[in-house]
Amino acid sequence: MDIFRDIDLRDRTTFGISARAACWVDYHSEDELRSLFGPDGADLPRPFFPIGGGSNLVPTGDFPGTLLHSCIRGGEVLEDDGDAALVEAGAGEPWDEFVLWACRKGLWGVENLSLIPGDVGAAAVQNIGAYGSEAGDAIVSVRCLDVKTLSPRTFTGAECAYGYRESFFKGEGKGRYIVLSVTFHLSRENGPTLGYKHLKDTLISKYGDLESLTPCDVRETVIAIRRTKLPDPAEIGSAGSYFRNPCVGEDRYEAIAAMGLGDVPHFPAEGGLVKIPAAWLIEKCGFKGARRGNVGVYEKQPLVIINATGEATPGEVLALEREICEAVKARFGVTLIPEAEHLPGVQPTLNQSK
Repeated sequence: MDIFRDIDLRDRTTFGISARAACWVDYHSEDELRSLFGPDGADLPRPFFPIGGGSNLVPTGDFPGTLLHSCIRGGEVLEDDGDAALVEAGAGEPWDEFVLWACRKGLWGVENLSLIPGDVGAAAVQNIGAYGSEAGDAIVSVRCLDVKTLSPRTFTGAECAYGYRESFFKGEGKGRYIVLSVTFHLSRENGPTLGYKHLKDTLISKYGDLESLTPCDVRETVIAIRRTKLPDPAEIGSAGSYFRNPCVGEDRYEAIAAMGLGDVPHFPAEGGLVKIPAAWLIEKCGFKGARRGNVGVYEKQPLVIINATGEATPGEVLALEREICEAVKARFGVTLIPEAEHLPGVQPTLNQSK
């Protein structure tokens, strides 16, 4: 394993926020992770906080504990009957590399999730989603380390309790289980998932005959669409989609529709609720392209808060988050919930000399 003390998080998260962590550990196996909860980790500052690729994380200050980063990579085909395959991938495998591998193998199931940054383990925890698909749709099981018993435990897809950007690991299981690997069911027969109209229309325009599509065709199209809407983290820091799309009651939707703001985009949600894109609400509150010091709202996608200058501080990000939430609540009566996870932090900085 590799241990780093008093480390700058600027280059270890896609947001590039100026913050530090007391300690960061790269572990490369289940045994190394387990050892951190014994004598090998006795001198590491607490609390421990598992971290993926740092793509969905917002530091709220300097983190006083130890960030545990999985470097368990690789994958294995467990079963393949010619029509479908069970594939296990390490928690530290970069998500998009896994998607590329699956597409090149002609396997359907994760192609709509192309170009999403982060690692496989974090994808299973967050239940990442895009263009009508979610990671949980393809996940068969998740193997974890139980940090209380220090024994491995495997959760079935049903036990993971996947919902919209939700899972057992973000709720009841948070803090107790750390993902080691994820097993996916991928198919050569199912074909594309085309519930997202923009994706379907783009594929029809580009290929015409949807019957002959390959997973790589869909992947390339998804990547092209994402690049027109979302900033490249290598160029503009962000945590991707910052807020969840809120689900509201029919009465609230009708009240918003009656405001005279044009057609309100909406989709049916579980429990008879109506899902309204957070991006639409944020844009109607005037935040699209707005700047607040070193941070701002991306001009092409108001769902994304950006590190506009590369010098954003945690306080600036959180202030803009609050401002957006308060404005949406005041105008539409809708509560926005951040999709990006807050990494708990403290002020002032850990190293006063820096």
